[in-house]
Amino acid sequence: MQVTINGIDTRYVLSNEGGGPWLTFIHQLGGDLSVWDQLAGYFRDDFTVLRYDVRGHGHTAVPEKPFSVADLSHDLAALLEALGAPHTHLVGMSMGGMIAQQFALDHPSRVDTLTLADTGAGTVPEHRAIWDQRAAAARREGMASLVPATLDRWLTPDFQAAHPEAVEPIREVLLHTPPEGYALACEALRDFNLHDHLSGIRLPTLAVAGRHDTGTPPAATEFIAKSIQGAQYELLDAAHLAPIEQSHRFAALLETFLEARV
Repeated sequence: MQVTINGIDTRYVLSNEGGGPWLTFIHQLGGDLSVWDQLAGYFRDDFTVLRYDVRGHGHTAVPEKPFSVADLSHDLAALLEALGAPHTHLVGMSMGGMIAQQFALDHPSRVDTLTLADTGAGTVPEHRAIWDQRAAAARREGMASLVPATLDRWLTPDFQAAHPEAVEPIREVLLHTPPEGYALACEALRDFNLHDHLSGIRLPTLAVAGRHDTGTPPAATEFIAKSIQGAQYELLDAAHLAPIEQSHRFAALLETFLEARV
């Protein structure tokens, strides 16, 4: 389904067979809502599950001007308001985790719990050039130039070899991500930094990292857990997309975490 929020035509999928509490999933850079298909299916009997394409990704429109992670937080707020969701459990992976952190600071009363996977609290100065390089490559050469290295960061070689049926849809979504949408998101992540604000998050929080994640080392996610009072930290045998590579383990962790707070 499509809805216009903050001037952006936005795709979302709502699964509310269970009619339970709201549970919102936010995808990674270069992804779309389909990355959550399996997990959405797992939780839809007990929750009202919302997934959406972040601006510039999937079937959500590419904006004409730069944006910030704060703007992406405002998009989520507007989407929840449009759908009549007063508050939600929130799950974000990678870029989605950054949006979730920002949203938790911007709208704490609208977050029931916070689950952050394979994500950091911001870009340190020495890593800003990496985002500029990826943005430039997307604009200059297109997404195909970024696919091989990105997949190798996202998923371990063993998983790629054993589960081509899971890897191929992720590859296709990345390949067909609008280059300008990807580049603008890279620049938003380049400028994102909440390192000094995490202590302001006072919500039940689960932080999950992949042991083999080279793009966002586990220490970055563990830093978030240590900075948010009472946060739970878990390390899975996976690379950057730990909720996908270790989907059953992640689902079990999330289910246990949510059950204690619903």
